[in-house]
Amino acid sequence: MQKRFNDLFHQSLGPMRSCTHRFVLIRFGAGILAMSGSIGGVTHARNRSGAYQRARTKPINPNTARQIAVRSAVTLLSARWADTLTSVQRTAWGLYADSIAMKNKLGETIFLSGFNHYIRSNVILVQSGNTVIDDGPTVFELPEKDPTMAITASEAAQQISVSFDNTLPWANETGGFLFTFQGSPQNAQRNFFIGPWRAMTQIIGDDSIPPTSPSVQPVSFAIAAGQRQWIYARISRLDGRLSERFFADIFSAA
Repeated sequence: MQKRFNDLFHQSLGPMRSCTHRFVLIRFGAGILAMSGSIGGVTHARNRSGAYQRARTKPINPNTARQIAVRSAVTLLSARWADTLTSVQRTAWGLYADSIAMKNKLGETIFLSGFNHYIRSNVILVQSGNTVIDDGPTVFELPEKDPTMAITASEAAQQISVSFDNTLPWANETGGFLFTFQGSPQNAQRNFFIGPWRAMTQIIGDDSIPPTSPSVQPVSFAIAAGQRQWIYARISRLDGRLSERFFADIFSAA
């Protein structure tokens, strides 16, 4: 039975059998229930209408300043993890990682490594010019998202106004941040957006006087009236914990 399945599987690949295989997530059941990733030149993914396949394309690598900045931050932090952090600090990040359940592209629960969380938490701090946090968090949960976040956008001012809840813990601690990112503007009929994104600004928490909401921010992509604008944000806490992304969108005004 297994041999028969293998034969049928490889027959279904056809000419793809000779192609280079890449990482792909597959959930097996009575047949293949879910698949995400690229294999044999075919990308498997899912959108609101269901699963789909498309030919895998390899985009050019323009090596923009933003790309170089991210790669440099990862390189810096990787070296710091190996050469600067103590074994006690690495163990603390490992304990934090063991307690934080994440989701993969199939929606399954996974656990990242301590190294993964150290990079995840600190890349955004390095890029924004803030202090790297080497001590692992001792609160074993991600920061809460801000469900109240909303935006308005103005073509005339080329600004996006971000309203948020300044009573949340990050806003009332020095060393807490709300980082915002703008997506490239889309046509009004667009209902789904996954990127590209550019950093906008950081809203800085303060244990004496919390930041004022809304925060008016210059756009990272030029906008026009009637376009649909997306942003996402992340909350970073004083102890290095970084929230998952949360989103807001609006049609821009004139």
